[in-house]
Amino acid sequence: MKIHNFSAGPCILPQEVLQKAAESVVQFGDIGLSLIEISHRSAPFVEVMNNARSLVRSLLNVPEGYEILFLQGGASLGFYISAINVLKESGKAAYINTGTWSTKAIKEANLLGEIVEVASSKDKKFSYIPKDSEIPSGIDFLHYTSNNTISGTQFHEIPKTNAPLICDMSSDIFSKKVDVSKFDLIYAGAQKNMGPAGTTLYIVKKSLLGKTGRAIPSMLDLEVHIAKDSMFNTPPVFPIYVSMLTLEWLEKLGGVDAIEKINDAKAKLLYDEIDSNPNFRGLAAVEDRSKMNPTFELTDSSKKEAWDKLWNDNGISGISGHRSVGGYRASMYNAMPIESVQTLVDLMKKL
Repeated sequence: MKIHNFSAGPCILPQEVLQKAAESVVQFGDIGLSLIEISHRSAPFVEVMNNARSLVRSLLNVPEGYEILFLQGGASLGFYISAINVLKESGKAAYINTGTWSTKAIKEANLLGEIVEVASSKDKKFSYIPKDSEIPSGIDFLHYTSNNTISGTQFHEIPKTNAPLICDMSSDIFSKKVDVSKFDLIYAGAQKNMGPAGTTLYIVKKSLLGKTGRAIPSMLDLEVHIAKDSMFNTPPVFPIYVSMLTLEWLEKLGGVDAIEKINDAKAKLLYDEIDSNPNFRGLAAVEDRSKMNPTFELTDSSKKEAWDKLWNDNGISGISGHRSVGGYRASMYNAMPIESVQTLVDLMKKL
């Protein structure tokens, strides 16, 4: 029986990527060694790193003046790295709070200086995106999380600000077109649309850095990592390689333009069923629904046992909602085929 993987993360990956990645663990290319035992400074891996960064630049049309890094620590370390590299010693930063991940980002930034929460959707369990945030003057940056995996909401417009803009794009980067020039720093854990857990992508405007007036530990200093081409320390070789393969797959598919159309079709297919089927209702505000992580619940809780048996018996995996929200969550990252979404929809019709 085919298993349809709707897990919120780590992500589903294309089968051809998994195959190539598996082969590389035994033997990488024609060098007679495994990818995970070669030097990260060897020519074969330096080529992988350069290819991965080049693919990011071309797929996202990254302008000149921006550096691309593959580091470690996930977005959870990115919360702190983004703040310590931009927030001045006596400065102030603004954050839009739309869920668990932005709440964690605020917590880390609070260790470094004055943080202003300019908008929040906590009053309705983060089920919507707050609009018309009042951004104070004199801030060092505005930070937001583009997609909220737990509550199933997503920014469909970039917040307006005159300050430097920082965004955690962990769960929707490469899923849709984005104008990188409107951002000063983007960071994203790989494990949603790009590859396996273990590496984090940073896209940073170089002119943003070196202005905080504070001492930054080397491992957290983006200028140090830029100077060393993401190899200040041993990089996560395997996750970077698999990310490179995934970006090659995306390029062959037609790039971000092509995958955005596919993702729009998947989201429409599922949300149309949620809205038309009397057994289900969506949990996020309609205008703020995530195309990556639709959340929904049963309208009649007495049908839970029957529904859970139906999807479990038919190869659906990973649709239980986050424990803080409940209900169901069908994560549909780039490699999720529309046929799997159709299978889920067909089962919803049978309840």
